[in-house]
Amino acid sequence: MFSLNNILNFQTGLGAIANIFLLFFYTMIILCHRSKPMDMISFQLTFIHIMMFLTGGHAWLKDFLGSLNIGNDFICKATAYINRVMRGLSICITCLLSVFQAVTISPNTSLLAKFKHKLKKYMIYSFFYFWSLNLSFSINHIIYTGAYINGSETNQLKVTKSCSLFPMNYIIRGLILTMTTLRDVFLVGVMLTMSTYMVIILFRHQRQCKHLHSINHLRASPEKRATQTILLLVVFFVVMYWVDFIISSSSVLLWMYDSVILTVQKFVMNAYPTITPLVQISSEKRIIIILKSMQKLWHQIFKKV
Repeated sequence: MFSLNNILNFQTGLGAIANIFLLFFYTMIILCHRSKPMDMISFQLTFIHIMMFLTGGHAWLKDFLGSLNIGNDFICKATAYINRVMRGLSICITCLLSVFQAVTISPNTSLLAKFKHKLKKYMIYSFFYFWSLNLSFSINHIIYTGAYINGSETNQLKVTKSCSLFPMNYIIRGLILTMTTLRDVFLVGVMLTMSTYMVIILFRHQRQCKHLHSINHLRASPEKRATQTILLLVVFFVVMYWVDFIISSSSVLLWMYDSVILTVQKFVMNAYPTITPLVQISSEKRIIIILKSMQKLWHQIFKKV
C-alpha cells in the first residue's frame, strides 16, 4: 500500500508539473494572438487536468484549507463537486478535440467541410454548453458528499480519510448512474466515430501520396502529426475512462470501497491527465522549438560563466 501511494504521488507530481508547463505555453500563445482554434481547446483541457489533480483527494490540500479555518464538511463538498465537474468536462473537451480535428482535416468535398470557417464560433458555444451541463449535472455531489463522521450509525461510504458519500435512495442512485452512463456512451461513441473517420482520411491521404511519390511530404505534414496525436490520446482516454467508470460504478452500486481499490482508481483516473501533456509536449513543434532555443540560451550563459 505504501508503494502504491508513492507511485500515485509521483504520478500526481509529474502530471501537475507537465500540465502547468503546458498551461503557461498556451497562455503565452493566446495572449500573443498567435493561437489556433485547437490551442483554445488544449488550453481548456490542460486547465481541467490541473484542477483534477488539485481536487483529487490529496491530504495536503485538506491540510492547507484546514489551516484557513475552513470547515471539513465544506472542503469535502467543494472538492468532490469540482473534481466531478472536471472529470465530466475532461470527456466532453476530449470529444470536442477529436471532432474539431476531424473537421480540420476533412476534404473540401465532405459534409464536415462547411464547418471549417465557423470553428471558432462553434467552439465558444461548445465551451458554454459543456460547462453549463457539467456544473448542473454534478450538483448531487454537493448534496450527498460530506465529512466522514466516526461512530455514525448512517451507512456512509468512505471515499477518502476524511470524506464520505451519504446514503441515497436506490432510485436516485440508479437514475444518476443511468444518466452518467448515457452521457459517457454518447461522447465515447462520437469520439470513436470521429477517430475512425480520421483514420480513413489518413489512409486515403497516404495512398494518394504514395501514388504521387511524395511520401516525404506526408511525413512532414503538421495535420498528420496532430491527427495521430489526437488519435493516440482518444484511444488511451477511452480505455482509462471506462476502467475508472467500472471501478467507481461498482463501488457505488455495491456501496463498498476498499483502500487499495481506491488508490488503484485514483491511479487510473490520473493516467490520462498525466500522459496527455507529455504526449502534447513531445509532439508540439512550437514547444520543441522553444525548448531548443532555451537550451542554446542556457548553454551560452554557462559558457560565459
